[in-house]
Amino acid sequence: MHADLREAFAEWLAHLASGRRLSPKTVIAYERDVRQFLSFLGRQKNESPSLASLENLKPADLRAFLAERRQADVGSRSLMRQLAGLRSFAKYLERTERGEAAAFTAVRGPRVNRTLPKPMSAPAARAVTDADLRASEDRPQWVLARDAAVFALLYGCGLRISEALAITRQDAPIEGTDSVTVIGKGNKMRSVPVLAEVSAAITEYLALCPFTLAPDEPMFRGQKGGPLSARVVQLAMQSLRGALGLPSSATPHALRHSFATHLLSRGGDLRAIQELLGHASLSTTQGYTKVDASRLMAAYDAAHPRARP
Repeated sequence: MHADLREAFAEWLAHLASGRRLSPKTVIAYERDVRQFLSFLGRQKNESPSLASLENLKPADLRAFLAERRQADVGSRSLMRQLAGLRSFAKYLERTERGEAAAFTAVRGPRVNRTLPKPMSAPAARAVTDADLRASEDRPQWVLARDAAVFALLYGCGLRISEALAITRQDAPIEGTDSVTVIGKGNKMRSVPVLAEVSAAITEYLALCPFTLAPDEPMFRGQKGGPLSARVVQLAMQSLRGALGLPSSATPHALRHSFATHLLSRGGDLRAIQELLGHASLSTTQGYTKVDASRLMAAYDAAHPRARP
């Protein structure tokens, strides 16, 4: 790409990371998405992309790019994210008076079918937080207690798995602690209440953990002493699915869905649940109202005499 575009591109990425405080993964994804488009543009125009070539873009150019990505079996959600990254870059160019790229806003994104979250039942969600269920496994007791503590945080506090694994030893919500502070998407901090059962599970894990934990390091550890990875937690849930006969939709993230759905079904306030989950938009949280409604309708269809043909 030309030097003018390269400079603007680098500044935009720095702005995403420091100005908008997006997560590193999101910045990397946006960088990759825009690079893919610029590579496509260079091939289409047979020239190195520049700020001028972006300003002269036609909607047909962008549609051709999306069509090529679709032919490469890229899904609608990925295409929507890619288009969002391109629009973000275009808006940044406008704000910094480097030109207008109107084509990015003139093209409608692909239709995305929103799938409802798939929560676990309350008994199943509670069962995966019980270390005794895996007592027959040939695993150290501290590992079983560790996994149970992670699952307890996901279900009892509604945390994302990345948020749970990032909690440090000094911030561990042990017995006697009634809240935990986590850093969510966009580096936004929030405080979440901690149930006594969750604190007890974490206290038990820490008592059994064979490693010395520095105050500012993650409290959850792998078997070799390094920070616990999300993949290990996913494999532990996979093992529990087999033991409990749970469906493939029973994942660590499903525990977070279960937290929200079960709170809502017990009369929880939607705004409060939004804050507990760390959702930036209420519309994201509103997906759980559809889950709850669909469960009610399923029960109605199964039990009500008038619902039967």
